[in-house]
Amino acid sequence: MRIFADANYPFLSWRRYAYVGAGVLILLGIAGMVYNSITTGSWLNYGVDFSGGTLVQVDFVDQVEVEEVRAVDPSWQISSFGEADESAFVIRVPTFEDELEGSSAAVVENALNEAFGEGSFQIVRTEAVGPRVGDELQLRALYAILISMVATLIYLAFRFEWRFGVAALISTAHDVVLALGFLALLRMEISVSTVAAFLTIVGYSLNDTIVVFDRIRENLRNRKRTDTFASIIDRSINETLPRTVLTSATTLVTLGSLYLFGGAVIRDFALVLIIGIAVGTFSSIFIASPALAAIEAKWPHVQKRVRSGSGSTRKRETARV
Repeated sequence: MRIFADANYPFLSWRRYAYVGAGVLILLGIAGMVYNSITTGSWLNYGVDFSGGTLVQVDFVDQVEVEEVRAVDPSWQISSFGEADESAFVIRVPTFEDELEGSSAAVVENALNEAFGEGSFQIVRTEAVGPRVGDELQLRALYAILISMVATLIYLAFRFEWRFGVAALISTAHDVVLALGFLALLRMEISVSTVAAFLTIVGYSLNDTIVVFDRIRENLRNRKRTDTFASIIDRSINETLPRTVLTSATTLVTLGSLYLFGGAVIRDFALVLIIGIAVGTFSSIFIASPALAAIEAKWPHVQKRVRSGSGSTRKRETARV
């Protein structure tokens, strides 16, 4: 990290470019959500966990194209699963029955037997979720994300002060919206593991932001007369830059390994985390800190004069910075 040992980058002066880039990505994500809503009726690709229905993972012995499987029943939602040279597919059926012989999984198996013959494939796993359970999981997932964001605001309000909490909340909301936009554009399946990845993203982004904010608070305590709030923020970001880059790089290397070699089951989870870590690192530098500077410019930190023992006056900050 010697490259960043004596870093002195004017991050705040670059914030407008960062706003433009983030705004473009958010608009693309919203466009993807609107397009998905028009074409599929759902702004995100909800998995069986949330939408209800039956999921069947099938591995064929011989090479089979996805069009051949889709021709068996056009109502099935089919996606390739595994490596490119493997004939493995995930079949989603938007129906749910509890009876074993009349279950959707049995219907899928019988239809594939008629089309390809018995013994030509193997059913690896089946999952079935009722629509009521799926709706309940959607609400719980939403509550989990909202509660984590509110807890973030409360924690930072007590740990630092309200302006730090608001800035961190803006940054966290940016991370969640941007990550949702990527999921909409990539049509990735939203499952319980995806929600777990989102909560991990919130925690990681918060941790990165707190490291920068803690250095800002420390530098504010030791500020000189010539130091401006913007210069303190820039210096704090530069001082924590080696730690930020090193932590993010090692995390991304690990997640990249999981994505490449961890298998198809964990691939979506790893990809969501990769997107989230990249977005969280970006936001801790170009969203959270500039937001804090904007709040300070709009509502300057209040100072009051107190009398010393000798009768002279001196300034003392009233809030914990």
